[in-house]
Amino acid sequence: MQTCELRIDAAWVVPIEPAGALTGHAVLVDAGRIVAVLPRAEANDRFESRSHLEFPHHVLLPGLINAHTHAAMSLFRGIADDLRLDVWLEQHIWPREGRFVDETFVYDGARLAAAEMLRGGVTCCNDMYFFPEASARAFLDLGLRAMLGVAILDLPTAYAADAGGYLARGLAVRDALKHEPTLSFSLAPHAPYTVGNATWEKVVVYARQLDLPVQTHLAETAHEVSASRDVHGRSPLSRLHELGATGPQFIAIHAVHVDDDDMALLAAHGCHVVHCPVSNMKLGCGIAPAAALVQRGVNVALGSDGAASNNRLDVFSEMRIAALLAKASTGDPSAWPAQQALNAATLSGARALGLDAETGSLVPGKQADMITVDLSGSAAEPCYDPVSHLVYAVGREAVTDVWVAGRRIVDSRVLQTADEAAIGAAARLWQERLK
Repeated sequence: MQTCELRIDAAWVVPIEPAGALTGHAVLVDAGRIVAVLPRAEANDRFESRSHLEFPHHVLLPGLINAHTHAAMSLFRGIADDLRLDVWLEQHIWPREGRFVDETFVYDGARLAAAEMLRGGVTCCNDMYFFPEASARAFLDLGLRAMLGVAILDLPTAYAADAGGYLARGLAVRDALKHEPTLSFSLAPHAPYTVGNATWEKVVVYARQLDLPVQTHLAETAHEVSASRDVHGRSPLSRLHELGATGPQFIAIHAVHVDDDDMALLAAHGCHVVHCPVSNMKLGCGIAPAAALVQRGVNVALGSDGAASNNRLDVFSEMRIAALLAKASTGDPSAWPAQQALNAATLSGARALGLDAETGSLVPGKQADMITVDLSGSAAEPCYDPVSHLVYAVGREAVTDVWVAGRRIVDSRVLQTADEAAIGAAARLWQERLK
């Protein structure tokens, strides 16, 4: 009989691979990785576990992946609501970033974001912000898996004076932390309209040499696309393609205003899209053609964007709204069914970040990044299909337990890796400065 560290029995197991829900199953974990997903009777015969947990009213599934956020911007939550994107950025966010953003700001903001995400069932995020060393420290402290984007602009900020400075500082952080098992890195030029051709060409060279993904905000607004056509004679994506940026490690964030040619290009070159439905709605940017992208074979993940433009780092909300928007925008109630939405929040997110060999589904050999969701109570009864309930019926408040690499980070709704009261107190101190 084989010995393992942890066995979890749940009312339902939703492994993502294969699709659907399993009943009467157990998940076995050892050394932080999934050993087996199998019927309980077989688990009884084959395994002895040092810890055995039972969740008789819960679904056990992979942790959710927030494939785009600016974690430290949680300290800007609600500071400039209901404004157009350019006004929001230029008159409210960028001036405050220039005055206040430093390593302490980023560390405190990233801790706040990590606590919110973990309590809401997110076990991995894709972050893009200044001072990534501070975000990394926060994520390591709290136990959140993360991809850290090396932010790059042609504009000076408190972090760096020019593109060369951003690259040098960011890559130094990557070199120092590249062996941390829960961290990975990407190059993150902010957007085509803030990064010129010469910098993009440099980014492409570094990405190829270091085998790093490239992520960027793309086609978020109609104005961005029309301005690109006026200045460059082509769409933002077509311009980046000509500069060599596209390919299987290219992550287009937002992609709200992509046309048929853009979608064909994304599909042909194996690019990924991160759909941020709530942020796009709140900023009035529009609705990304997520259903059409999936139909063309593009891998589409889900992201919250930062709490400054969303107010919630809530991937359960993103799942539900993405599914509903796809139906409303196409007139097809079968567009983005529940399983597609759940895939976008798990395995598709892992695939976009190049982490699908490690996380995103409950498959033997992968990291034990898992969550339990309570489906008892009036809001979730009766339950004919737990996958449907995860997308349409329950929210992040139903998450009870969270594991990252087999480590129990949230236990019975209590965060184990940080004092949430202290995190909140630090946020309130920043509020006094920022307002």
